[in-house]
Amino acid sequence: MSRQKHLLDVNVVIALSDADHQHHARVMQWLQMPGLDWGLCAFSEAGFLRVSINPGVGKLTKDQAMALLASMALHPGFRYWPIRVEWAALAAPIQERVFGHQQITDAYMLGLAIKESGVLVTLDKAIKSLAGARYSRNVLVLD
Repeated sequence: MSRQKHLLDVNVVIALSDADHQHHARVMQWLQMPGLDWGLCAFSEAGFLRVSINPGVGKLTKDQAMALLASMALHPGFRYWPIRVEWAALAAPIQERVFGHQQITDAYMLGLAIKESGVLVTLDKAIKSLAGARYSRNVLVLD
């Protein structure tokens, strides 16, 4: 039996990287579960870099943020989630629940988790609505 695969949303990576973040302790606790299979995709990496090096929001330099991503990849449970399919194909299972521009990336990442029989790990409770009842098993909200 294979382990459940977990894809980290941008907000989880940000909380992980910032000890002062309100959800840092919860994310750290979850990440320390034995045998956890987790990882990032291009969107979670790029989103983390965009937010963490933004001087108005983040606390890291580009080099610090990139070093943090590199250190995550060394974790024994880490896997990189390549995206090999266009948005329309990945978002197809949930497309009827995509109503606005702010859901585009969420739909892409959730669609990737669904396609790969994995779970999108997030702090955003609204993603459960995007998943709907059929795909709720593909979302884990850390709260």
